[in-house]
Amino acid sequence: MATLPKVLLTRSLPAAAMARLDGIAEPIVPDTPLTPEALVRAVRDADALVPTVTDRIDRAVIEAGASLRVIANVGVGYNNIDVAEARARGLVVTNTPDVLSPATADLTWALILGITRRIGEGERLVRAGLWTGWALDQLLGMELGGRTLGIIGFGRIGREVAARAGAFGMSVIHTGRTADAMPLDRLLALADVVSIHVPLTDATRHLIDQAALARMKRSAWLINTSRGPVVDEAALVWALKNRIIAGAALDVFEQEPVIHPELPSLENVMLTPHLGSATIDTRTAMADLALRNVAAVLTGGAPLTPVPA
Repeated sequence: MATLPKVLLTRSLPAAAMARLDGIAEPIVPDTPLTPEALVRAVRDADALVPTVTDRIDRAVIEAGASLRVIANVGVGYNNIDVAEARARGLVVTNTPDVLSPATADLTWALILGITRRIGEGERLVRAGLWTGWALDQLLGMELGGRTLGIIGFGRIGREVAARAGAFGMSVIHTGRTADAMPLDRLLALADVVSIHVPLTDATRHLIDQAALARMKRSAWLINTSRGPVVDEAALVWALKNRIIAGAALDVFEQEPVIHPELPSLENVMLTPHLGSATIDTRTAMADLALRNVAAVLTGGAPLTPVPA
């Protein structure tokens, strides 16, 4: 009986998704999260690698995986993978676009509502036992109706966020490649809420820096559900402490899981632990698509969602 190809998964995935490998490959799932050194050792006998966006798949990992044929990232982003090195070695790299767009858009709106209505502050007040009763001027927030939502990056997720804006009475402006897009500087000056939806590249790293924050309205709010390093966290702390902007809500951070030490102490910021795609339906669909890509490549077919060239 022929030996089945081996698929190294850096995390355990839902059983429904794992069934995609039945009769096609032998899954290898570590008991504990792999350190970078352990990943290099583990990948040596693998024909396929299934990492998540928190796993750094660099040249050392790719070189160690001499038998690798495909790297199937569980996530729409792929800045955690040295794609150029993988392609130079003839490897297929895939991601999981589309399936997580609605969930991430929903989380974006949860953050918009949460920070503009100061829900985090209110919950902390109640939990601390400090609430003394209703007051006319307590924790006054901003209504969204009639305001402008500025979307930086008008891809799948950005468009999903825009599609929900009408329900809250907001008009939408955006950057991007469409005819009605506007320059970033103008968007920052006009928007009441700025929501970031760009991939992490050399061009977008620290796209929102001190100068960008200074261009925003003092009454504006910043939302980031894209990638942490798109925002310069030190600059954001400066802007929040000096009330250069009204506040911010972040689901992603520059050095995850490490967070800038001053952010948790600021009241005008909402912080969530990378929950953009964190629904049962979406995470299952992401895992399923990743393993469908693996199955396709290992059986001689074309990948379903290869990373764009």
